[in-house]
Amino acid sequence: MLDNMAIKDQDIAREREKVEFKRAMDPCPIDFSELQTTNPRANGEQKEYEGRDASNFNRRKKYNDEEEPQFTASFLTGELPVEPNRYRLVWSRHCPWANRISIAIDLLGLDRVISKGVVDPLRPAGVVGDWFFTLDPDEKDPVLGVHSLGECYRKADPAFDQRATVPALVDVKTGKVVNNDYHVLDAELAVAFKDYIAEDAPDIYPEELREDIDALNIILYADVNLAVNLAALVGTQEEYEFYYNKIFDRLDWLEERLSTRRYLMGDTITLPDIRLFVTLSRFDLVFYQKYFVNKKRLVDYPNLWNYAKDLYSNPAFGNNTDFDSMRKRFYYVDHTPFADLKRIVPKGPDDSRWNEPNDRAEKFAR
Repeated sequence: MLDNMAIKDQDIAREREKVEFKRAMDPCPIDFSELQTTNPRANGEQKEYEGRDASNFNRRKKYNDEEEPQFTASFLTGELPVEPNRYRLVWSRHCPWANRISIAIDLLGLDRVISKGVVDPLRPAGVVGDWFFTLDPDEKDPVLGVHSLGECYRKADPAFDQRATVPALVDVKTGKVVNNDYHVLDAELAVAFKDYIAEDAPDIYPEELREDIDALNIILYADVNLAVNLAALVGTQEEYEFYYNKIFDRLDWLEERLSTRRYLMGDTITLPDIRLFVTLSRFDLVFYQKYFVNKKRLVDYPNLWNYAKDLYSNPAFGNNTDFDSMRKRFYYVDHTPFADLKRIVPKGPDDSRWNEPNDRAEKFAR
């Protein structure tokens, strides 16, 4: 039985009781869905490509199992030393799980002490299970000196043969992945690196609200962040409708909650805002039109839409939101030649609408 005594907000406590939580790293629908609307290479053998990064799509089932985060060394237990310029976050701009860690680093001003490397959202033709630094000169990360993120995983564990996932925190001294647990990494950085946080940064994980924040994060994960993916990984109409209803019931709840406060926990940005934003920023572009999560668009929710634009106007959010990378990954998929995999990348929705004014500061002015 869940003990809700420590949760101050009883609305959150009630909703948390309804949610089941499992720490897993579910496979991306773009690679592993059995639905061609989501995964254009589903249900068929694909051409194999040789070269520096040989394709392996026809062996993708090897990477399809649910995984727990494999690297979970913690700053809070002393396993990892808290040192400036010791770590590098490797992320992809398309990925919501990685996006939230990058936003948190910049929002806290930790970009001065934790560097960031970006992998190409488009993998080599037909490749799954790894990410590559093909956007960098010589196709190598300039700090880590590696061509693929998988090299850092194998430095940490030479026997590693699972998916190399983003985000991944890499120890610059050793080149090894030390943490790929997106469930907790943002909170750990906020607590462990407190001495390096910018003076004007918000307290995104205040001690007096941590039970509430942890509970709300689980609600968001189960009913929004993960549910939009599960809607595209289903095998039946009934399963799809289950996640469809779950998502929109939760969005209705969030719309109501945001009618009485500027941010999810009150007057300042906290971790749940970051975690919700990364799904909202992809909602109309990806989940609405590609995953058929299409009862309403984000822009049809007055509070949620203005709230999302409010967050986007903050450089830590806006500068880490790359709609072009989202289009590439979710629609063009990878570097497979067009002749071998025909696909269309949508021009809409209009990205400039994110720069339109929002009403949040005026609505909640004191």
